[in-house]
Amino acid sequence: MSTLHDPDSRGFASDNYAGAHPEILAALAQANGGHQISYGEDVYTARLQDVMAQHLGPDVEVFPVFNGTGANVLSLQSMLPRWGGVICAETAHINTDENGAPERIGGIKLLTVPTPDGKLTPELIDRQSHGRGDEHRAQPLAVSITQTTELGTAYTADEIRAIADHIHPLGMHLHLDGARLANAAASLDLPLRDFTTDAGVDVLSFGGTKNGLLFGEAIVVLRPDVCDGLIYLRKMNMQLASKMRFVSAQLVALLEGDLWIRSARHANAMAARLAAAVRDLPGVTITQPVQANAVFAIVDPAVADRLRQKFRFYDWNPATGEVRWMCAFDTTPADVDTFAGALAEELHR
Repeated sequence: MSTLHDPDSRGFASDNYAGAHPEILAALAQANGGHQISYGEDVYTARLQDVMAQHLGPDVEVFPVFNGTGANVLSLQSMLPRWGGVICAETAHINTDENGAPERIGGIKLLTVPTPDGKLTPELIDRQSHGRGDEHRAQPLAVSITQTTELGTAYTADEIRAIADHIHPLGMHLHLDGARLANAAASLDLPLRDFTTDAGVDVLSFGGTKNGLLFGEAIVVLRPDVCDGLIYLRKMNMQLASKMRFVSAQLVALLEGDLWIRSARHANAMAARLAAAVRDLPGVTITQPVQANAVFAIVDPAVADRLRQKFRFYDWNPATGEVRWMCAFDTTPADVDTFAGALAEELHR
């Protein structure tokens, strides 16, 4: 069978562009044998509960889902009454890239705050945490943060703990969108539990697709008393997989050994290599700390457009010429060096 693309062609647009990791594909093939009970009563989903507990604590509850938007919407729905609002950064994925799903599907008002680096702080949260008891205002009952953020920055464990300690006495819950949670662990050099369960996070959207899964994410409830009705909401929102073993088997393969952190460390290292290669090029200004697998930079739009004829990547802020370059588990040093060389050539044209 002929291939429809060049398997060695890699861009810098998104870690979602990468294929599935070979170890994940092997796990899927192994899970394909025989019959397993559907809708989560399979041995792989049971094993996933144990594996997540090893990483995040003995009391966690895991709900595999199809995708990250589903995980985020369901997590927030389960934490809030109909009149609840969620405080998040303006750049949060739930606000900018989920087509209004939290609001249209989840019925949740988003209360956004501008941030310089994608990270919320207690002080920034307080800009939207007012109005309790005011029937005219959506009640601020949850905060959602992203780790790593949409700007590639990583919250420290202390920063997350400060948020949790600030909002919990106010009756608010803390949700963490962990689409790139493994990249954060690699950047911080910490176990997952240190900046989630032990830092006061209540519910976690655990990402897998950006770290080598073919499909699938998971909602991980870290404090079961803050959620209600997830088993029903998952079905209502069309996130209940009949053959759930194929989501769970991938997550088990990712987390049971070191694949999750090995892949994340590699992606982060490639981003650091890219930043080092382009940082001193005339005409390039790196705009955010490179703390995970993303590089944000300002380059002349004409240069970016010419470079895009060879490598796919996205504009982040067309008004300023800011672009985003992402690395993945399969990005190679040669990919980075070729891209940096092409950028240098276009800058000198």
